[in-house]
Amino acid sequence: MKIRQFLAAAALGALAAVPALSATAAQGAARGFTIDDLVRLERVGSPALSPDATRLVYTVRTTDMDKNRGHTELWLLDLRTPGAQPQQLTKSAANSTAPVWSPAGDAIFYLSTASGSSQLWRLPLAAGAAQQVSDLPRDIDNFRLSPKGDRIAFSSAVFRDCADLACSKQRQDDKAKIKASGREFNQLFVRHWDTWSDGTRNVLYTASLDAGARLIGAPLSLSGSLDADVSSKPNGDENDYQFSPDGKSVVFSARVAGKSEAWSTNFDLYLVAADGSSAPRNLTAENPAWDAHPVFSPDGRTLAYTAMSKPGFEADRFHLVLMDVASGKKRLLADKWDRSVSDFAWTDDGKTLYASAEDLGQHRLFAIDVASGAVKALTGDGAVAQFALRGQTLIVAQANLAASAQLFSVAADGRMTQLTHLNESALADVRFGQFEQFSFAGAKGETVHGYVMKPWNAVPGQKYPIAFLVHGGPQGSFGNAWSYRWNPQVYAGAGYGVVFIDFHGSTGYGQAFTDSISGDWGGKPLVDLKKGMAAAVKKYPWLDRDHACALGASYGGYMMNWIQGNWPDGFRCIVNHAGVFDNRAMYYSTEELWFNEWENGGTYYNAAAKHEKFNPVNFVTKWKTPMLVIQGEKDFRIPYTQSLSAFTALQRRGIESKLLMFPDENHHILKPANSVLWHKTVLDWLDQHLKSN
Repeated sequence: MKIRQFLAAAALGALAAVPALSATAAQGAARGFTIDDLVRLERVGSPALSPDATRLVYTVRTTDMDKNRGHTELWLLDLRTPGAQPQQLTKSAANSTAPVWSPAGDAIFYLSTASGSSQLWRLPLAAGAAQQVSDLPRDIDNFRLSPKGDRIAFSSAVFRDCADLACSKQRQDDKAKIKASGREFNQLFVRHWDTWSDGTRNVLYTASLDAGARLIGAPLSLSGSLDADVSSKPNGDENDYQFSPDGKSVVFSARVAGKSEAWSTNFDLYLVAADGSSAPRNLTAENPAWDAHPVFSPDGRTLAYTAMSKPGFEADRFHLVLMDVASGKKRLLADKWDRSVSDFAWTDDGKTLYASAEDLGQHRLFAIDVASGAVKALTGDGAVAQFALRGQTLIVAQANLAASAQLFSVAADGRMTQLTHLNESALADVRFGQFEQFSFAGAKGETVHGYVMKPWNAVPGQKYPIAFLVHGGPQGSFGNAWSYRWNPQVYAGAGYGVVFIDFHGSTGYGQAFTDSISGDWGGKPLVDLKKGMAAAVKKYPWLDRDHACALGASYGGYMMNWIQGNWPDGFRCIVNHAGVFDNRAMYYSTEELWFNEWENGGTYYNAAAKHEKFNPVNFVTKWKTPMLVIQGEKDFRIPYTQSLSAFTALQRRGIESKLLMFPDENHHILKPANSVLWHKTVLDWLDQHLKSN
């Protein structure tokens, strides 16, 4: 169930400041933020600095409502001219993604589907049109360019027993012609996230580029000797592998499958010759837990990577580890800094690592001294979603609860200069809800943090109904960030006060706080939610406690089912998206078994009492609150039968209820039209129960 949340700076005072109103808004035409605004927003991403740090390439995703999908293009900004206007580099019906600079800074490599499959393209910046670099029988899912620009490493889904990519394409084509639809399996995973296993593995390849930057020769497998996915499924990318600075080696992260893949988190780092002339060598065999995200120091002598220490736990702290490449000796960096690293990069002198991490309801960027381990925050409140670093130039994609991510340059003294201004005209008349972080004594008397957000048009002295949001994970956070799924501004824009609590188990408050939810899903978190609601209502009298609805997805959806039986008088209505209803059925039908086994103390058949302790199905006789149940049928993390079961229980008990099922969605509702329907249905449910009486 757990999905790491790296969601995309507001200074918090009495209530957080939001962007100033435009002249139009000031004249009375202001409005609240809507779901139509949310799905249509342009989204910035993938910032990459040129080798001389004078230019910045990045992606902009727009939404094509007619085609019901997103569309991504590349843009370029010249940093040498203050106030320069961005230049659109690509214009195509196909998506252009993952931009990478050539070593000389004269061209940009990227992935495009313009030829009908995902292939590598090169765009010269001086003159000329983009050229297709690769024409392979299989898609390139992600790639890295070698430091000298003479080779690429890339990941592609293939049949491991095939001798080449053409064989994999032919086998896939042949399978498509077979009229019988049965699938055969002899080990887990049989399905993962939203896809049934088709027998392929993601394999890491290397291929040479000629003087004209065209792919030459047959690609060579780097990871095909291992029964493993590189990059990892379902969400792996180019961060799973890295070239050495001399381009002679590649290090990649992989979990060997065998029969235990579905209950193992034992990813290891492997070193292999970049030309495929040697077999992969395991660098982290001594650690039975997760090793990931390898990055060489500029001189190539040190390999930095992230590592967990607890096998079978996907939300353990990611420590930073430094390994001497020559000797293999390892040391933890900044081990006393109790934060889990998300992304990181070396400075050019190799003396500092820049790392992002969740921190007390924010997602900040930090500088870590390699020699001493001293940690210094580089950004303040808000969420750094991505960053790019070259020399002294630092670019961040930063967001907060009242602004989607924009690109900023960060000066040595911390001053930030905004570089992109996406959506300004589209949102010129929007007034965002003001927000504030607060804290209270939660379970065991420990400090717990949360946020409140006012309706966009709040009037002093007036009370407002409450949308009480509960985050998923459960090891996640609803902090000072922007989200395209659970965005509190949509509720503030509809006239609701919003409350969201980072209960025990949330990330960014120290590993012990995160660990505290395992084996206690319905314990301390529920105490925190109750105390958090009480604290918010006491501190903010504009919240109308008598008119409140609880909403949550994934673990938050589980909590909606748990609230039904264990806080039955807490709310006038509930919205449950993809929530666990029956722990026993969940264990035997989900895909990543390590999650349920860690969270509930083992397999169901060996630890049934622990699985049943906080099982919502055991409290159905206490259910009475009207509930809206929503899910995607392609959700294999929490199979849709969990939501169907909850709806069956509600209907059979005569409780007002509604079921909204999406046959073409997974754990998340991603298609624009479906997102609009999702939000409209949810807001109608809230309006019906909170605004009609």
